[in-house]
Amino acid sequence: MIIIGERINVMTKVLGNAMKTRDKKPIQDMAIKETEAGANYLDLNLGPARRGGPELIKWVIEIVEEVSDLPLFLDTTNVEAIEAGLQIASHDHGKPVINSVSCRPERMEALLPLAKKYDAGIVALLLGVDGIPRDASERGVLAAEIFHKATAEYGIAEEDIWFDPIVLPINVQLQQVQACYEFTEQIPYMAPNGKSTCGVSNVSNGSPTHLRPILNQTYMIMLQKQGMYSCIMDPLDEGMMEFAKGGRQEIVQLIYKMLDGEEVNPNDLSPEELKFYKTVKVLRGDILYSDSWLEV
Repeated sequence: MIIIGERINVMTKVLGNAMKTRDKKPIQDMAIKETEAGANYLDLNLGPARRGGPELIKWVIEIVEEVSDLPLFLDTTNVEAIEAGLQIASHDHGKPVINSVSCRPERMEALLPLAKKYDAGIVALLLGVDGIPRDASERGVLAAEIFHKATAEYGIAEEDIWFDPIVLPINVQLQQVQACYEFTEQIPYMAPNGKSTCGVSNVSNGSPTHLRPILNQTYMIMLQKQGMYSCIMDPLDEGMMEFAKGGRQEIVQLIYKMLDGEEVNPNDLSPEELKFYKTVKVLRGDILYSDSWLEV
């Protein structure tokens, strides 16, 4: 699993203040930590960046590239800032990626030409004019639309497109959680050389803190089995990283067996295995979500 580090984010108190005051040390410290933890890309999330966005993104890119050689995801809704970032982001260790291009005409028309001009990748966010798609089929329609526009109209290479099906919290959107899982399997048929990504920890947003790790870990493993290429996640989360890097195969194989429909006797499982067993059932909708499902 390819890891896109999510920790350089304007919404965090420390780093948000560092960006505001142009204090490079906290940002560089985080870039170093994410790089040393095993991230493959760094996401630079500047939010809307309405004031001084182009100058801010250039500064952030420059100071991050001083301490890390990882390629970057440029994550802001400010189109001018995206272009300013693409003008200086290094290609030496991989192409920068625009995070993200939704399936709304104004976003595609503004950002796809920039991806072509600066030879960048794009995250194709499956968000249309009507909002978040309702199911896997609607995600497929949006994916086909942006894929055709990017490749046929702008000549963007298939391998430079990262499809993001939009993960939503299980405590309010179980059907959406299942839709993302189902859609991921479609990507190799639609774009054999395309990639996929998602903000995997969104699945546990709003859940109690002690439940979030097992929800995130289990869902990542489920998506990986479906062919998910990468996840935007916290590389400092050692549990997630262990699974992402191929560890804990006894747990992975248990989850895979369940997804393949093989019989699993919960009475034969260890206490830890039983937690993952129950979590798979929650994420598949076999058990209704509640904050106490692990105790049921």
